[in-house]
Amino acid sequence: MERIESGNWASRLRRFVRASEEEHCEFCSKTIASRHAHLVERATRKFFCACPQCAFLLGGGERFAALRSRADALRDFDLSDDEWEAFRIPIDLAFVFRSTPAQGAVAIYPGPAGAIESPFAADGWSRLIAANPTLADLDPDVEALLVNRMNGAREYYLVSIDRCYALVGLIRRHWRGLSGGAEVWEAVRDYFGTLRDDVETKDRVHG
Repeated sequence: MERIESGNWASRLRRFVRASEEEHCEFCSKTIASRHAHLVERATRKFFCACPQCAFLLGGGERFAALRSRADALRDFDLSDDEWEAFRIPIDLAFVFRSTPAQGAVAIYPGPAGAIESPFAADGWSRLIAANPTLADLDPDVEALLVNRMNGAREYYLVSIDRCYALVGLIRRHWRGLSGGAEVWEAVRDYFGTLRDDVETKDRVHG
């Protein structure tokens, strides 16, 4: 299975990924191009490489959902420090998405060992949507609200969920010791620098 960090959007993060000489559809074994579709299994949150035909046939069903690229900045996002603290997410870096199997919102934050799920009350998600109606448009299982409040930042994005798991993998791969070390936080800064560039490029293209 392809590591999700090697998704199409991450070509500029090549020092964080491993290139594959030849890739195959994980459903029919057909050889596929380096730029190809991905499906996520809703129940397990595992990602699969897919050829166009399998992506079309399987991507809209109950078991699998097709990923599509998304990177939008929420520059007027309404979330106070007290409201954030009420969510009880232990670090200031997390993503929240609507999970079909969980029948509600799920919050995940990165840790040294990988993704850690944090309880996210239904009323908390409802309050977020009431203050920020654009969240209601998130596609379940494949799009997420990405929150960066590290070191005083107040950045909020709507992104395809593969970007979120790429961040989780990046932190796991670069973490050293108890505090993570300088390398991991530099990698996180680079990640968000790339995300900002992608948002700005998209905004210029679409006017």
